[in-house]
Amino acid sequence: MKDYLSIIRQPIERQLEVFNTMFAEAMSHADGQLSMALDYIRQRNGKRMRPMLIMLMAKNYGQVTETTYRAALGLELLHTASLVHDDIVDEAAERRGQASVNAVYDNKVAVLVGDYILSTALLNVSMTGNLDIVNYLARLGQTLSNGEILQLTSNGSEEISEKAYYDVIKMKTAALFEACCTMGAMSVTTSEQQMEEARTFGQQLGMIFQIRDDIFDYYDNPTIGKPTGNDMIEGKLTLPVIHALMKTQLNEMLTLARKVKQQEATAEEIARLVAFTKENGGIQYAEKVMGELHQQALSFIENRVGDNEIKQALTAYLDFVIKREK
Repeated sequence: MKDYLSIIRQPIERQLEVFNTMFAEAMSHADGQLSMALDYIRQRNGKRMRPMLIMLMAKNYGQVTETTYRAALGLELLHTASLVHDDIVDEAAERRGQASVNAVYDNKVAVLVGDYILSTALLNVSMTGNLDIVNYLARLGQTLSNGEILQLTSNGSEEISEKAYYDVIKMKTAALFEACCTMGAMSVTTSEQQMEEARTFGQQLGMIFQIRDDIFDYYDNPTIGKPTGNDMIEGKLTLPVIHALMKTQLNEMLTLARKVKQQEATAEEIARLVAFTKENGGIQYAEKVMGELHQQALSFIENRVGDNEIKQALTAYLDFVIKREK
């Protein structure tokens, strides 16, 4: 696979080093169990996709500033806290192939560690002195929580529709990418138009990211870190199966899908639904939707990004999201 990450990092290499130092400091504590838990989380370093997007968007409209760094730090910490709390809610023993915080310690410690990280996120955005950024991050926290609750409600309901699916992913994954682009722009410009076009681009990126993640669930690949049909085991119906169900309207499969939503389906029934989805164009449809979103996002890059290096980085970011293998 093409080395997209190197292209993405190219215009912000120095800024990314500064961010990583700030993140390490924010995720450190003098001693005790909190120190050990924070160290454990910090050592599971991700690719820093969200902070990189914030900094790239800031550079598109200006220069990375202290406000940009604090906004990026606040968002990454909020996201980190949400993952810790999500694993507790989901009773997950692993996250992407590694033991979750609640599995290594216990639920009490994990809740409190998540709360500490969330408070640190709010502290950092307050240091921007920009009330719009503080307000945006606070509302993002509300949106993510609302999205989780909506998904829990949706999983147990009778409704099967693309609208219900999009409502959830817009409040979860897409909201994070929207926030990256909006807060990146917000840290360097007061133009409502620029912030809105950045937000739209972020939403498109986030929806592509989630649909790609959902497609992974229909294939057996140990490098992805979750077994085939795992979403269905958790009671989730994603875009590929929703399309296949709506297209065919087969009563037998609709009944089976509702059993999945009630978490009453057997492993054999889930395997049947996965096979049914593949046989009835579910994967191809999801890929078509991703392709349409990809073209819309490319239009922003081509028309609203002036610097060639930033243009290449954002194009690589978009390509990485749609072509990633895990």
